[in-house]
Amino acid sequence: MNLVELDQALRKLRLSGMANVLETRLLQAQTEQMAPIDLLAALVSDELQRREDRLLARRHKQARFRDPDRALDGFDFAFNKKINRALVFELATARFIAKREDVLLIGQPGTGKSHLAQAIGRAAIRQGYRVLYRETHTFLEELAEATLAETRKEYLAELARAHLLIIDDLGMRKLPHTAAEDLLELIMRRYERASTMLTSNRPVDEWGKLLGDTAAVTALLDRLLHHAHVLKCGPRSWRTRVRTTLPTEDAVK
Repeated sequence: MNLVELDQALRKLRLSGMANVLETRLLQAQTEQMAPIDLLAALVSDELQRREDRLLARRHKQARFRDPDRALDGFDFAFNKKINRALVFELATARFIAKREDVLLIGQPGTGKSHLAQAIGRAAIRQGYRVLYRETHTFLEELAEATLAETRKEYLAELARAHLLIIDDLGMRKLPHTAAEDLLELIMRRYERASTMLTSNRPVDEWGKLLGDTAAVTALLDRLLHHAHVLKCGPRSWRTRVRTTLPTEDAVK
């Protein structure tokens, strides 16, 4: 079997990770006089790495992050010094997911809640967990569409299966009158079965007014806060900082 035939055979066996580097590894083996077992080990390592990379890429795509490049190394903790950075990095270990605990991020708009939520979600994916991300209004719109299509049960089941579900930006938009009951149904499906992370620009004592159903909100918070980590973000807004640091017209002149 020559090199071309070997390449084709590897691809037929779905070993493209090996096939892509076969010629390079063979040249390396000749140059470094590698033992056959070392050459085989290198090829197997290449295949495993390619599969891991493809799995991570697929899980990131499935998560549907709004800002897929968010990471902890890009977050400026010095801007809001009171933020509990120890808790942030503890959450990034994903141990809370193994314990089926929940997370609540509260703070004014622009204080980094969505950044941190997505960064923690990405860290969880790297540790083998399945993560889904939805903005609150997107979740409610998709659920309404699924209800009309008579696939509501299947849609909620899909969200319930995720190891970590991130519901972002509660309070940023006007919500439908069914929002409280819809969120409660979702939280009930996941309660003590999987981890939910929720971000909001409203303190929890305003959720009854925000969602318009005090009874449903009480039941929701009772479950969400039972095994929860609460992270307060802020008080300063990144967007305000950007605006205040832009040169004024007089300064430009």
